[in-house]
Order: sequence, then structure tokens, then C-alpha cells
Amino acid sequence: MSITADRKALLIRDYALKPGDTGSPEVQVAILTERITNLTGHFKSHVKDNHSRRGLLKMVSQRRTLLDYVKNVDEGRYKSLIERLGIRR
Repeated sequence: MSITADRKALLIRDYALKPGDTGSPEVQVAILTERITNLTGHFKSHVKDNHSRRGLLKMVSQRRTLLDYVKNVDEGRYKSLIERLGIRR
């Protein structure tokens, strides 16, 4: 359910705004999207896992908050980010 260190490093490298950047909203949204995708697949075989479902809803809410922030700061960055991640809206 969690992402590997290699995959996380790859996401950080791909979405970082500058070298060494791990805290920008783009990186955080990319990591959250990866974790959400993994959990969504987990629920296909573990339908009654309500404890993990609560964590999923928390992550979705946190991602939405970060995306709203990026949209308010720079709508171009927001559009390119959701396009790169394949998030609809």
C-alpha cells in the first residue's frame, strides 16, 4: 500500500521545481496521488477495510486542499499539474 523509496525519489525528481525540492505543492500532490492510486487498487480486493478507507479519504482531502492552493496561486501551474497527473476536474 505504501510507495517504495525508489518510486518516491522518482516522483520527487519529476515534479520538483528546483533540485532538492521536496516540499513544493506539486511534489506533495504527486506523492499523494501515487498513494491514493495504490490504495484504490487495494480496495478492489479488500472491500471491507474501512480503517484504510478513512485514511484514503483524508489523503484525498489533503490533495484537494493542496490543489486549491496551487490553483489560487497560479492557474497555469494547476492546469499543467492535473494534466501531468491525469487527475480530472
